[in-house]
Amino acid sequence: MNERTGAPTLMGYLLMLRLGNCVIGALGCLLAAIVCGGLDALDSYPFEIIFSMVTVFSFAAAGNSLNDYFDRETDKVAHPDRPLPSGMIKPAGALIVSVILFALAAEYSYFVSSWSLIIVLTSIAVMVGYELLLKAEGFAGNLAISWLTGALFLFGGAAVEKMELAWILAALAFLATLGREVVKDIQDIEGDKGSRRTLPMRIGTRRAGMMGSAAFVGAVALSPVPYLQGLLSIWYLPVVGAADAIFIYCALIHFRSPGQGQKVAKLAMLVALLAFLLGGVF
Repeated sequence: MNERTGAPTLMGYLLMLRLGNCVIGALGCLLAAIVCGGLDALDSYPFEIIFSMVTVFSFAAAGNSLNDYFDRETDKVAHPDRPLPSGMIKPAGALIVSVILFALAAEYSYFVSSWSLIIVLTSIAVMVGYELLLKAEGFAGNLAISWLTGALFLFGGAAVEKMELAWILAALAFLATLGREVVKDIQDIEGDKGSRRTLPMRIGTRRAGMMGSAAFVGAVALSPVPYLQGLLSIWYLPVVGAADAIFIYCALIHFRSPGQGQKVAKLAMLVALLAFLLGGVF
């Protein structure tokens, strides 16, 4: 079908859903379930884990569709080849797909646990609120993105009935993501003028940087809790210690170079994820 006519195409929908990101989200949910429940959880909760992965996949696809719907005007300039501005998909089609996929995510979560249903309904509210209001408000948007990142661990924990660990890991992910989002806004302060009111714009880059550093330090302070409560093994400690050192370095270096600070924060998050995995499996 000719994309210039505005007629919807299957390829257009597949591009809009960004299936690669959806798969990564589903695998992240699987990893979170293994961290929270160990490898034995794969045998004990196979269906719950599968339904959780499908829930996250559907939710991510719905979120991508909703994002493209709300960004369709700015994408005409920034991303003219995306399905909506190029005419491959009509806006109404993107919105309908998003609603259907959110509904499916809620339905799938129902078969996992009551916690899973609560988490997905809350995350849908956060995602819709982000696109409608919070994206342009800077720090509120940072909080929304941080919740959605931490929710991956909540989905994993709900699948294997290990919410006591999932909440702690979600809090760690929330704080680390929040710090990185603030640093990213400092880096992008010039490009965001006129479209967003970010935290650095409201209170200045120095104070915003201090809040970002406080989030990183908060994650470091919380990191021993899973081991101290006997929720993760001793294998967790040396690797999370390395992640903590990188987070502290990031809390200092981003004042001089926000771009480098953001990259260092991403590295610290990957090392922390490895620590979670080692502590949960061994």
